[in-house]
Amino acid sequence: MTLRAIAFDLWETLITDTPELSKQQERLRLTRMEEILAEHGLGELADRIEHAYRALWHRCHDLYWSLDLDVPCRRQIEHFLEELELEPASFSETVLEALEDAYANAALEILPKTVDGAEELLATLKARGLRVGLISNTGRTPGSVLRAILDELKLAPSIDVMVFSNEHGECKPQASIFEELRRGLDVAYEEMMFVGDNPYVDVHGAQRVGMRGVLFDPPSRGTAVAPAVEHGLEIRPDARVTSLRDLLQVVVECGDG
Repeated sequence: MTLRAIAFDLWETLITDTPELSKQQERLRLTRMEEILAEHGLGELADRIEHAYRALWHRCHDLYWSLDLDVPCRRQIEHFLEELELEPASFSETVLEALEDAYANAALEILPKTVDGAEELLATLKARGLRVGLISNTGRTPGSVLRAILDELKLAPSIDVMVFSNEHGECKPQASIFEELRRGLDVAYEEMMFVGDNPYVDVHGAQRVGMRGVLFDPPSRGTAVAPAVEHGLEIRPDARVTSLRDLLQVVVECGDG
C-alpha cells in the first residue's frame, strides 16, 4: 500500500539533550523551585530539594511510566511536595502554579538541540506530499512546552499532528496513542511509517497496530533515553537507519505518494 504518512518519536529522534544541557535544565528547575519555597517560608528545605526531585522520578516511574501511563505535571509537583513531607493541599494555587511552571519550562529556557538532519528531512517529507506526525512520551516536559520548543527549533511548521502522552494519558507502546495519531493524520495504519530510537516503544508499538516501524540507531545519543524494558520479544524493524539523512531512501523504497 502507498505510504501516505510518516511519524516520529521526539526525544533522541528529532531533538536531543546533551549531558551538559540536561545538567543546566536540572539546575534551573531545582534553583527555581528552591526560590519559590523559600519565598513562602520554607527555606530550611533547601538541602532536601534535590533528593526529593530524584525520588519523584522513581516514584513516577513506579506508579505510572512503568505501566505505560502518564501523569500531569501538576501531579508530579504534588508528589514532589509529598517527598518533602509537605501536604500539597496546604499550598495556594498561585504557589502550585509557580512550582509547576518552574518544573515544566526549564527545557524551553535552555533549549535541546535538533538532531542532525531533522529540520531538512521534515521539510522534504512535507514537500513530497506526505502527512507528518509525532508522538512523544513526555516525562518532565509537557506537551504545551514541547510545542513551544518545536516552534523555537523551527520543526513545528513541518509537523501536521502532535500527540503527547501527558495529554493523551497513556504512553507508547500502547495502541491508543498510535490510534490518536492515526485519526489525526486521517490515514490507515498500513499507509503509515513510524520512526524512533527505541525498539520496544517505537518499533514494536508501531508494528503491533499495523504500521511499518523503522529503528533510528545513531552512533551516539543524548540523555533523553527511556529505561530499558524486559519484554522478551524479538523485535525486527522494517528498516534501520543510523542517520536521519538515510531515511528518505527508505521512504522512497516504501513507495510514497
